[in-house]
Amino acid sequence: MDDLDGDLLETLRSVQWRLRRSAHGDVDDLGITPAQGRVLRVVGRCEQPPRMGEVAVRLHIAPRSLTDLADPLERAGLLRRTPDPGNRRSVLLELTAAGASVLEELRRRSRATATGALGVLPVEDRRRLLELLRTVEGALADPVR
Repeated sequence: MDDLDGDLLETLRSVQWRLRRSAHGDVDDLGITPAQGRVLRVVGRCEQPPRMGEVAVRLHIAPRSLTDLADPLERAGLLRRTPDPGNRRSVLLELTAAGASVLEELRRRSRATATGALGVLPVEDRRRLLELLRTVEGALADPVR
């Protein structure tokens, strides 16, 4: 029996895993783990320094797990914690200049991986794939975006 939806889901998972591993699998040379790289990405996407709780929600992890990821990033000088002036019980996260530099390298690696992997498709097919994936993403309605 044909299981189109199951096959699509498994293929998407496989592609996502391979892309992530290719772009970020070996980040030891940057002094971070792939999970720490995801923290830098989330913080780097925010226009204003986000609260730690917001970052944990975006990463779909417990706040304690975020603390375990943020501690070494702060010790390495890649991330800074500051008190939230609007809520003294909250802590904001912001990238340092060194953290922004590491994030830019992560982004460069991601772009190179995407170019290599997706370059097998013509530009119009890539545009259509992006459109289709955004439609699916919208249907999943993650409330944190």
